[in-house]
Amino acid sequence: MNPLARIVRSATPSTAVQFQKRAYGKAGVERFLRDVIAMANASVEGTRYIITGVEFDKKDRKRMYGIDRADFSGKPAYQSLANDHIEPPIRIRYQPVTVEGERVGVFEIGDCQDRPYMMRVDYSEKLRRGDAYARVNNAAVKLGRRQLQSLFERKFQDSVSAANVEIGFPGDIIHKDLRVATRSFGKLPSMVASAKLHELIEAKTRVHASASNTIVARLTHARLFGTDSPYEERSTDEILEEMQKLERRYKNQDEHFLFEENVTPIQIVLLNQGDEEIHDASLALVMPNHNAFHVATQLPRIPRDDKFIERTPAEQAGYPSVSLHDDSIHVSVKLGDILPGEPIDVFELPMRICVGDELKGRRLGIQYSLFAQNLRTPAKGKIRLLFE
Repeated sequence: MNPLARIVRSATPSTAVQFQKRAYGKAGVERFLRDVIAMANASVEGTRYIITGVEFDKKDRKRMYGIDRADFSGKPAYQSLANDHIEPPIRIRYQPVTVEGERVGVFEIGDCQDRPYMMRVDYSEKLRRGDAYARVNNAAVKLGRRQLQSLFERKFQDSVSAANVEIGFPGDIIHKDLRVATRSFGKLPSMVASAKLHELIEAKTRVHASASNTIVARLTHARLFGTDSPYEERSTDEILEEMQKLERRYKNQDEHFLFEENVTPIQIVLLNQGDEEIHDASLALVMPNHNAFHVATQLPRIPRDDKFIERTPAEQAGYPSVSLHDDSIHVSVKLGDILPGEPIDVFELPMRICVGDELKGRRLGIQYSLFAQNLRTPAKGKIRLLFE
């Protein structure tokens, strides 16, 4: 039997296992963040579990309700929500499990050795930066100053100074700046398609007579798209509507152009300069977002036989967790234990970026924060990309 299915079948509500009747979904993000923080701060060893689609009634009978398949589609992106709102970073995985013919959801929250965990930024009026909870028996309890102080004191015993950590770009020495070549986006597939449709609209508007307009449009269509592409009479509004769909239509082609043909791989190294091992480390990066600065959120699909196929889960697992926001990009990676003395690569697979020539001559700062079980305080600093 699947180990997770066995847990769903046999477990009862406890400090390490929580049951919830319904999926969190978009309306339950606040509760999700609170429950994850509470689980991470619980006084238990090992993995913790939140099981959705299962409830215990008033007579302590377990009832299966099931979870809709759409809740596992990445909307909402539970891992990204945790990365963006909780510090230190938490390793969390959400997956479906079938038990007694019902599909339930199981959140696995990794062994949490870097307590206390708390809100990194405000989410709502009820869930603010610095808020922390801990699961006690079968409830989430908000932590006060005394409880937080106790957790911090425990953490700082036999702790390592953040001054012993060096983070930067690889080389003969660890560099704080990295020069990155910019690229022209003129041949980005969606931009090429957009330019052709713009030209088709201009051809249609240059001639007012309907018969001539159709002839000009046909000739322009044949020149732009080739004679093998059949002509369809479309209004200007219909062409404009098609242009709005180009980014989605050419998503795979664009990602292949950006992150395969014109990619710049970015690796970061970390050096523990102290004498003691750093335990259960994780690194969080935050950088500005810009329409000419592209970071892959996953490995691009592979072109094969006129279509694009997905990478295997094993391939994707080695790529760092990247989440995009309107004004910022967040990257997180779990590092585990770090021995002293030798630089280590932060990413199993380098982060993939592509920078447009609009940014040539400019620089971009990357804020980093290293969290670890025995770091006295997080190691924080900035490294920079210099675009040329």
